[in-house]
Amino acid sequence: MGTVIDRAVSLLCRLISVPRISREETAAADLLQEYMTHDLGLEVKREGNNLWSVAPCFDAAKQTLLLNAHIDTVKPVAGWQRDPFTPTREGDRIYGLGSNDDGASLVSLLHVFAALVKQSPMGGLYNLVFLASAEEEVSGKGGIESVLPLLPNIDVALVGEPTSMQPAIAEKGLMVLDVTAKGKAGHAARDEGDNAIYRALDDMQWFRNYKWEKESPLLGPVKMTVTIVAAGTQHNVIPDTCTFTVDVRSNECYTNRELFGEICRHVHSEVKARSFRLSSSGIDVGHPLVQRIIELGGKPFGSPTLSDQALMPYPSLKIGPGDSSRSHSADEYVEIHEISQAIEIYTELLK
Repeated sequence: MGTVIDRAVSLLCRLISVPRISREETAAADLLQEYMTHDLGLEVKREGNNLWSVAPCFDAAKQTLLLNAHIDTVKPVAGWQRDPFTPTREGDRIYGLGSNDDGASLVSLLHVFAALVKQSPMGGLYNLVFLASAEEEVSGKGGIESVLPLLPNIDVALVGEPTSMQPAIAEKGLMVLDVTAKGKAGHAARDEGDNAIYRALDDMQWFRNYKWEKESPLLGPVKMTVTIVAAGTQHNVIPDTCTFTVDVRSNECYTNRELFGEICRHVHSEVKARSFRLSSSGIDVGHPLVQRIIELGGKPFGSPTLSDQALMPYPSLKIGPGDSSRSHSADEYVEIHEISQAIEIYTELLK
């Protein structure tokens, strides 16, 4: 069957070949379930397209560590020079959609979990659960949120995401706002009407320039970015409505509801939040899991990107092979030596 690295790389290539865009992961979940059951001999449970396995001899009196990575990918962006669904191996690199985010972490964590289950290196000190989650890229209701109530009680989680195998012990949350500025329609040639675009511009300037008082040592300030704008029907009509979308990245100093309340007090437009559920998350640097990673050479940092951690109600960190800058980009790739390094570090960490 080859080495564990060979098997991990082979599985990654198979997954790249099966499109697994968020909410369309069924075929990939089928492939992974078959592999986990028949190739690795694991007992697998499934909810929708989420798959998990609990290491044998589970003891409810002991603490439980969750290993998590996600199955799904974003849609391929424009600019790919290769077929995103054909795994292309060039030297040490494997190109393909989801190779870096999050296939490399998924196959690395899975094979380490399978090896630990057989070797029982934990010495019975703690329980281990592996979860391959769906719909992570869209924070979908059919993803990890739907399966968490079905898992055993979890004490801490390790989330596999491309971090160059450095531990992200905090990550920003996300709140998306839909903002509507109201004006009054009129003829553009006459001095009449109330231009909703101009009203919206004042609020956009506030979002651009406002400085939140509390900054995080790891995550920095809250970041607000206007990302979508829509207004007008034709050139000679003053628009009575202008809508825009704001991407808000929260730190641990504020809850999303606190941010929302402060925003509504400052802007004149109507503001609606799509959700408050994607909070900032993290883990104390003194946690034994973090301390063990530091012993292995890891350097804790704060991550600006979101993961399934946002929906976990317990301490968590993320660490995995690959580089976050390659995620969601054309000609996404991961390097085989990164997978090899991940398997080695995960194994040392969990032992």
